[in-house]
Amino acid sequence: MERPKVVIIIGPTGVGKSRLALEIGEEFGCEIVSADSMQVYRYMDIGTGKPTLEERQRVKHHLIDIVNPDQPFHAGLYRNLGRMVIEELYKNRIPILVVGGTGLYIKALTQGLCSLPKIDHFIRERLKEEAERKGSDFLYKRLQNVDPETARRLHPHDLMRIIRALEIYDSTGIPISFFHGQHRFGERPFDYLKIGLIMDRERLYSRIDRRVDHMIELGFLNEVKRLLDMGYGSGLKPMQSLGYKHMIKFLNKEVGWNEALREMKRDTRHYAKRQWIWFKADPEIYWRDESLDRKRIFQEIRSFLKEEGSQS
Repeated sequence: MERPKVVIIIGPTGVGKSRLALEIGEEFGCEIVSADSMQVYRYMDIGTGKPTLEERQRVKHHLIDIVNPDQPFHAGLYRNLGRMVIEELYKNRIPILVVGGTGLYIKALTQGLCSLPKIDHFIRERLKEEAERKGSDFLYKRLQNVDPETARRLHPHDLMRIIRALEIYDSTGIPISFFHGQHRFGERPFDYLKIGLIMDRERLYSRIDRRVDHMIELGFLNEVKRLLDMGYGSGLKPMQSLGYKHMIKFLNKEVGWNEALREMKRDTRHYAKRQWIWFKADPEIYWRDESLDRKRIFQEIRSFLKEEGSQS
């Protein structure tokens, strides 16, 4: 049975996904399905790097501006909405381009989600505190003892996933690999081509710093002020995200302006590194340097979209 063909462009923040996606969209007549966990929120435009109205007129985007900052949103909801959009585009014979840096959303969209037991909040906080005191290596060694199968799949510095695996084990006494084995992430509703964008680290970090400066020039501080004035409190999850929490710290006089910018740039670089660690674990990604492999990327997409039959 023929399935929708989906081109997926992924990579860390600042690597140039959005700009390349616009050119791909125009070249192949695609519509873009965003895979960004922050761009779903209305009124959060500058800090999320959301495409401008002009860019959305060039290429139609989906799953942007769909909930308010005080409404809950999660990977399961993204999976359901994303698949609905893809099925509609496929029915109308519109080429589909998924673009974003939220690895969990892309995994949920392409492979489904594993049902895991609810975790006690205090267990998670305890593990985070333990990581701060003893480091990720300590937790990784512990994971190797209680769940060696999961440890083999994870990078020793992938702290987010290490904590997730340990909190499941500490809450249930059952390794997370057992639950994954039951699910097997076997859903394959689409044929897809995953292209990951890479860049020299120093160049990427320089681009991230310039991007933060550009956000400030566009009026990011005023965007945060406006959100607070609208009643979206600083305790909301989206308001504690990258950039927004830094501007709020400045507005609350917890840090000076230069320090707020320094921390924002530093934390964005750290976030990009975590994204890279997540994506690096995915063997299905074809890594390309857009500055060197641009022609090759377009050729691969053209070949993929013309293929007959099913392949993933």
